Amino acid sequence: MKLFVKKDKQLKKNCLFALFQSYIILFYEVVKMEITVDQAVEAIKKSSKITFLTGAGVSTPSGVPDYRSLQGVYHGIEAPEYLLSNECLINEPEKFYTFVKHLYHTKAQPNVIHRVMAEMEETKQVSVVSQNIDGLHTASGNQRLVNFHGSLYNCYCRNCGQIVAWNEYLTSDRHVTCGGQLRPDIVLYGEGFDEGVIQQAVQAVRQAELIVIVGTSFQVHPFCDLVYEKNNHAQVIVINKTPIYLASDYQFVQTDGTAVFQQLN
Repeated sequence: MKLFVKKDKQLKKNCLFALFQSYIILFYEVVKMEITVDQAVEAIKKSSKITFLTGAGVSTPSGVPDYRSLQGVYHGIEAPEYLLSNECLINEPEKFYTFVKHLYHTKAQPNVIHRVMAEMEETKQVSVVSQNIDGLHTASGNQRLVNFHGSLYNCYCRNCGQIVAWNEYLTSDRHVTCGGQLRPDIVLYGEGFDEGVIQQAVQAVRQAELIVIVGTSFQVHPFCDLVYEKNNHAQVIVINKTPIYLASDYQFVQTDGTAVFQQLN
């Protein structure tokens, strides 16, 4: 199955997912096998070609909040998706800027999950495809990294296109050189994805013999569609506090990611 070839194919796929989501929820026990932390650790140790698909739960141990939990970024905020939209950026830039600044956690440091993934690159063929925009995978030293939704720490001017330092952006959202509006290079609601980024992510999944999904509810398209690009023999392990819903077999470890990666440290 080849995804992301044409926009209309992706839209059709998303609609199909919405239609049979309830079916998966009803019967996910059939395709989900629970395993222990030790079994997950052993599977990761044995594999030489691994792709990690990571979400906000990977960074919460570093003090970076997730989005939708009671302690999350969106909690108590009306229409948070609008505040992270291209529409808000253009029409209400001050409101956008005020909200986005709260997403920066400049003192956060990579935790054991980030560090172990980076260290594995020395002995295995490891790729990381992350939804996170917090820059912690980059800070940990990951080289084969796809920031699927971009990074808060890459900023540029919408007017002249010049790249600017993130700390300059946190001082002002106006470019000192041309007066244009600055923004972080992240995918906003209402924006399309860079085709090159998508192809890098798809390639990383196709090359893996083990897909490890960590710290994500795996509900955001098209990120959650990536797993269906895996080869037929690839194993899928999910490390998360709650089950996710896939239309293919997977092994599930119900735990915080640190429990697994501390044993891999």
